[in-house]
Amino acid sequence: MRVVIADDSGLLRQGLANLLGEAGVDVLALAEDAAALLTIVDEHRPDVAIVDIRMPPTYTHEGAKAALALRQAHPGLGILLLSQSLESRYVTDLARQHARGFGYLLKDRVTDVTVLLDALASIAAGGTVLDPEVVSHLLGRNELAEQLERLSGRERDVLELMAQGLSNRAVADRLVIDVKTVETHIARILTKLDLHQTPDEHRRVLAVLAWLRG
Repeated sequence: MRVVIADDSGLLRQGLANLLGEAGVDVLALAEDAAALLTIVDEHRPDVAIVDIRMPPTYTHEGAKAALALRQAHPGLGILLLSQSLESRYVTDLARQHARGFGYLLKDRVTDVTVLLDALASIAAGGTVLDPEVVSHLLGRNELAEQLERLSGRERDVLELMAQGLSNRAVADRLVIDVKTVETHIARILTKLDLHQTPDEHRRVLAVLAWLRG
């Protein structure tokens, strides 16, 4: 997998590059701001761009704005927003309109490089990876609760793990159930959330978009 990393913290940029490199990920280039990010993506054409939301000069939404621009210019590019903050501006457009190959994780919740590697693999394959706290923030906790009311406790567990980008096998392993049971839960989730699959839509994208629907 080929990635670029954009973060204003040199320590974090290099630390991520080292960790990913040791795990076999090809880190093509690093950027300290949004302008540099746009340049290195145009130059290197990576599979996934790892982007901090808050970067110079204002440290508000530069990263998310650049990610939206990149998705429009490079539709096949995977985007992983990796941030310390919860933001909605530009992010909602990415999640709603460009859910394939998109992820948003909170730095504090990525406690193991395996979590990051799994997220990158899912995003590179066209999946959607959203931290549950991000979903709550984008949708609003009250509305989210109403949306999930129809689901059983186990179905909510499955949906949460799906939103984190886990495969059916990984969900089964995490919940200590078999894969057939996971598939049954997924089918019920899609039915209860009034989702209808088509050949062009991924189950996990549909499920996460249900959380963001409104």
